Amino acid sequence: MTPEQLKASILQYAMEGKLVKQDSNDEPASILLEKIKAEKEKLVKEGKIKKSKKLPAIEEDEKPFDIPDSWEWVRLEGLATFINGFAYKSKNYVKISKNQVIRLGNVKNNRLLVSAKPVYIDDEYAESTSQYRILDNDILFTMTGTRKKRDYFFTLIVKQKDLNSNRMFLNQRVGCLRYILCDPDWLNYILKSPLILDEVFENETGTANQGNIGSTKTMGILIPLPPLEEQKRIVAKIEKLMPLVDKYAEAYNRLQKIDGEFKGKLKQTILQYAMEGKLVKQNPNDEPASILFEKIKAEKEKLVKEGKSKKSKKLPAIEEDEMPFNIPDSWEWVRLENILDVRDGTHGTPKYIDFGIPLITSKNISNGYLDFSNIKYISKIDADKIDQRSKVNKGDIIFAMIGTIGNPIIVDTNKRFSIKNVALLKCFSKYLNMQYILNYLYILQNVFKENSNGAVQKFISLNKIRLSPIPLPPLAEQKRIVAKIDRMMIQIDEIQ
Repeated sequence: MTPEQLKASILQYAMEGKLVKQDSNDEPASILLEKIKAEKEKLVKEGKIKKSKKLPAIEEDEKPFDIPDSWEWVRLEGLATFINGFAYKSKNYVKISKNQVIRLGNVKNNRLLVSAKPVYIDDEYAESTSQYRILDNDILFTMTGTRKKRDYFFTLIVKQKDLNSNRMFLNQRVGCLRYILCDPDWLNYILKSPLILDEVFENETGTANQGNIGSTKTMGILIPLPPLEEQKRIVAKIEKLMPLVDKYAEAYNRLQKIDGEFKGKLKQTILQYAMEGKLVKQNPNDEPASILFEKIKAEKEKLVKEGKSKKSKKLPAIEEDEMPFNIPDSWEWVRLENILDVRDGTHGTPKYIDFGIPLITSKNISNGYLDFSNIKYISKIDADKIDQRSKVNKGDIIFAMIGTIGNPIIVDTNKRFSIKNVALLKCFSKYLNMQYILNYLYILQNVFKENSNGAVQKFISLNKIRLSPIPLPPLAEQKRIVAKIDRMMIQIDEIQ
C-alpha cells in the first residue's frame, strides 16, 4: 500500500464512522443540523449571509455507504456558506500594503503561501470589496487547475496567525467555505477524502488542459455528518495517525528506491549476460555470425548499386582493446555502421508553427515511448528537408544524442514526425533483429554517456555512434536472446 493509499483509507474510515467509536452521550447530528439551520436563519436576518435556495431532499440511492445511527447525511450547502472570489484588476494593484489578494498560486494543501508572488490593493479598493475579505477559520479551495493531473482541488484552513500581518481578500477562482457550528479541521479533512474528490472531479468542466470546479455542484455534494464531539475525536485521531503515515512514507520511499535500484541493476545484469552469450545456449546448427555478416554486407552493396543507399567509408578494423568482453566463437564483433544505416536528425532550429509536422527531440523520448503531448511543430517544407537525410519509419531505432543521451526506442507508429539532435538507426537487412540491437543499446548508452563531449550540454557525435562495436550473434540466437530477455523482464516486473 502506498502512503497516498494509506492516507486515503484513513480518511475513508473517518467518513464511514469507523475511525473512532461512537459515544451514546454525544448529541446526535440531527440536533446539530437543527442548530445549524437556526444559526443560518439568524445570519440571514442579520444580513451577514444570503439566503440559500431550498436544498433537494437526499434520496436513498444517493447515499454511497451506511453511516452510524447518530450521524446524518447532509449537503455541503447545509454546513457552510460559499463565497466566490472577486476579479481584482491588476491595474489596481499597488506595490505594498496591508491588503493582500489571495490567488490560486497562494493556495496549496494545508499551506497558505503568502509569499508566492504576492499582490496588494490599497485601502480604498479593499473597503469597496470588503465582502470578499477572508476571516479566521475560513476554508479556502482552488477551483481551476491542470485537468490532466486532477490534483488541483487544494484546501486549507486560514488561521488567525495568517491574518496577523495582512488583511486578505479572495481573488477569482479561489472559493471560500464559511462553516457553521462544525469543526473546521474535520470539514477540511473530509474535503480531502477520495469519495469527495471523486465527486468534485466528476462535475469538473473546462478545456482539455484546464479544469474548472463549479460552486453549485460542489455545494450539492453529500457529506456524512457526525455529532460535533465525534468530529473532534475524528480530528484528534487523524492528527495522531498522520505523523505515523509520514514515517511510513519515508520508509516506503526508501524501500522503493532500493527496489528500483535493485531492479535496474538486475535488468542491466541480464542484458550484459545476454550480450556476452551467457543467457541462452549456443546451437552448433546455427549459421555462424561470420556468414551472417557477409550476407548483410552483400545486401548493403546491392542497395548502393541500386542507388538506394550511399556507399560508406571503409571502417577501421576492430582492435582487441575495443572489445569490452569476450563473446562465443560463433559470434562476431562488428561496428554499428557495418550492419545499420546510421544517421541523425537536423541540428538546426526550424521555425516553429502552431500546427504541422511534430518535431521530436530528446525531451520527447522517455521510458521506452515517444511523447507527443509536449511537442513543437514545423512546416511540411522544413520536415521534407529534414527527411531527405533522416526520414523515420516504423521499426527504426531512435535515441537522444544531446542532453539526456540515450533512451533508445523502436518506433512503433506510422505517424509522421521529424527529428532534431536525435540518432536514427535504420535496418536494411532481413538478417538482423532490431529488438536485439535495442537491447544492446541499453548497455551501449552508458558508454555513450561516459564518452560524451561538451561542458554545458553533453552530446555524443554521430561518428562515435557509427564506430561503436556491437557483438553480433547468429540470427537464430538473436531471436532466442530477445525471447529470453522479454520473459525475464516480465518476471522481474511481476516480482516487483
